[in-house]
Amino acid sequence: MILKSIPLFTLLLIASLSSCKQKAETKHQSPRDLFPGLFEAVQAGNVFEDSKTFPDCLPKREPEKILKDYEEQKKAGGFNLKAFVEANFTQPEAPTTNYHSNTAAGVEPHIRSLWDVLTRRPDKYYQYGSLLALPHPYIVPGGRFREVYYWDSYFTMLGLEESGRTDLIESMVNNFAYLIRTYGFIPNGNRTYYLTRSQPPYFSLMVKLLMENKKLKSDSVLKANRDALEREYSFWMNGRDAKKGANLHVVVMPDGENLNRYFDSGDWPREEAYSEDVAVAVNAGAAKTDVYRHLRSGAESGWDYSSRWFSDGRSLHTIQTTNIIPVDLNALLYHQEIMLARAYQVAGDIKAKDIMLGSAERRKKAIMKYCWDSEAGWFRDYNWKSEATTGSMSLAGVYPMYFNMISVGRADTLSKTLEQKFLKPGGLVSTLTNTGQQWDSPNGWAPLQWMAIAGLSAYKKQELSREISRRWSTLNIRVFSKTGKLMEKYNVVDTAVFAGGGEYPNQDGFGWTNGVLLKILTQQKNQSIQ
Repeated sequence: MILKSIPLFTLLLIASLSSCKQKAETKHQSPRDLFPGLFEAVQAGNVFEDSKTFPDCLPKREPEKILKDYEEQKKAGGFNLKAFVEANFTQPEAPTTNYHSNTAAGVEPHIRSLWDVLTRRPDKYYQYGSLLALPHPYIVPGGRFREVYYWDSYFTMLGLEESGRTDLIESMVNNFAYLIRTYGFIPNGNRTYYLTRSQPPYFSLMVKLLMENKKLKSDSVLKANRDALEREYSFWMNGRDAKKGANLHVVVMPDGENLNRYFDSGDWPREEAYSEDVAVAVNAGAAKTDVYRHLRSGAESGWDYSSRWFSDGRSLHTIQTTNIIPVDLNALLYHQEIMLARAYQVAGDIKAKDIMLGSAERRKKAIMKYCWDSEAGWFRDYNWKSEATTGSMSLAGVYPMYFNMISVGRADTLSKTLEQKFLKPGGLVSTLTNTGQQWDSPNGWAPLQWMAIAGLSAYKKQELSREISRRWSTLNIRVFSKTGKLMEKYNVVDTAVFAGGGEYPNQDGFGWTNGVLLKILTQQKNQSIQ
C-alpha cells in the first residue's frame, strides 16, 4: 500500500482532512447558513440583478436580530423586501474605479498600471461577512470578482513576473498556503460560500514559478511550501482507499488506477448563482440534488460551463460533471506529484520521493490509456460510468503536452489536430461546439491559449506556437484600442464581435488576460531580438 511508505506527517494530514474541513465550515458560516429563509427570499426574488451581490453584502447587525425583524415585519403587512435588505445590509463596492485607460500609451503600460488597481491589501475580518480574510496583498480578476480566485491567479502571476513583481507573486503564494493550512485546501475564491469546492490545482505551478524567480533560494521556497503541497494533494486524493468507483474527488478505475474528477461537497444551489441554478434544476429532468452537485462541480473545474460536462454535448440541463474524468485535472495532479517528489528529494527522503514518482508514472499511464483518442489525434475526457471517452474535444487536451507527458510522435499528432481544428483568426477556440456557454466556441480564453503556446514551445513547435501568440495578442490589442479594456474572454472565430454566453456579463480588468498578454508580448520582443 502506497500510504504506508509516505511520511507520518502526510498520513496525519490525510486522516485529519475531513475534520479540518468541517471545522472550517463551522467557523465560517456562509450567507445561506446565517440567514435561512431570508437568503432564499432575496435570491429567488431577484432583489439584485447579479446573484453574487447579496452573498457579498455585509450585515449591519447580528444575523439573529436581522432575522427576528424580518419575520416580524413580514407578518405586519406591507413588507418591502428590497427596502428591508437595503436597511440591514451594506452592498459591496461597485467594481468601477477612477482609473481611465490611456490607449495612446499602449497596452503594456496599461497592464502594468492595472496591477495597482487590481491589488487588494490584507483583509479586515468581518464576523458575519462572506470574505475569508487573507494576510497578504493579492490581485483580484476585476469586475464583479472582488476576491482572489485560485486558478486565475497563476496566469496573473505570469504577468507579474514580467513586471518584476516577485514580491506580489510571493505574497499570493503565501496567501494560498495560508488557505491550505487553514481550511485543508484552496477554495474556489476567498469567500465562505466557496468552502465546498476548490478549482484546478495550480498551486504546485505557483510554487515552481516562485522558485524560478528566487533562484538562489529555490530550495527554501520548496521547503517552506512542502506541507501545503502535501495537504492540498491529500485533499484531492482523499477517498482513494475505495475498492472501486468514485469517492469524493477520486475514481478507482476497473484495473485499479487512481484518477480524479471534480467534486463539490454541496448539493444545493450555489449561493452566488442561486436563481440560475434553480432554473436549470427545474428543467433538468433529474434529481435536483444531483443537478446542483454537477453544477457546483462544474464550477470547481473553472469551465463553468462547457459542453465538456453535458451528456448530450449541447445542453446545460444534461450536465454530468462528476461522471467525467477530466484530462486537464489529472495532468495538473501529475505535476503536483512531480513537485512533491522534488520536495522529498530536497528533504533527503528518497523513499518518499520514489513513491511519489511512482504515483506520477502510474497516473501518466492511466491518462494515456483512458484519455488518448488515436483516431481523433487528441486527448479527451473519460466518462467513468459509461467507460468511454466523451464526445467533446476541448483545449483541455493540450495539458499533457504542456507537462511534457507525451512522446514527440504524439506531440506531432496533437499539434496537427490543434492547428486543423482549434486555430481560428483570433487564436484557439475552447471547444469545437457552439452551445451558447462561455467555455465553448466561439470563445477563447487566456489561460488555455497559454497552456497551448507553452506546450507547443516545449516540443519545439515554434511556428505554430508563435502563430497562436500573434493571433491572440493581435485580437487583445485590437479590442483594447477600441474600448480601452482587456476582456475576460474573446470571440476568436469572428474577431469583430465580443465574446458572450454563460454565467455573467463580460468583465473588464482582467487578471489572467493581463498576465498572459504581457507574457506573450515579452516573448515576442525577445524572439525579434534573437
